[in-house]
Amino acid sequence: MVIMEDMLYTVPEVAKILKCNQNYVYKLMNCGLLRYLELGRRKVRKSTLEEFLAKYDGYNITEPDNITKIAGPENIKEVKLNVND
Repeated sequence: MVIMEDMLYTVPEVAKILKCNQNYVYKLMNCGLLRYLELGRRKVRKSTLEEFLAKYDGYNITEPDNITKIAGPENIKEVKLNVND
């Protein structure tokens, strides 16, 4: 049995899930990164949000107009800390 109430998220619910503010969710929507539908207000399907998270896993989308891949361990330079300093 499908529980319909869990299939659509409001903008405040998406913001809570993504741990960001609502304005950022609107920004993602307005620039086309996060698909939505309007039923009175904007809603995001659960499956759409899951696809969004999978697609941008490993990327920095802080600035949606400048998406960059997050450097993996192979790209991080070794930093040695001298504990005695």
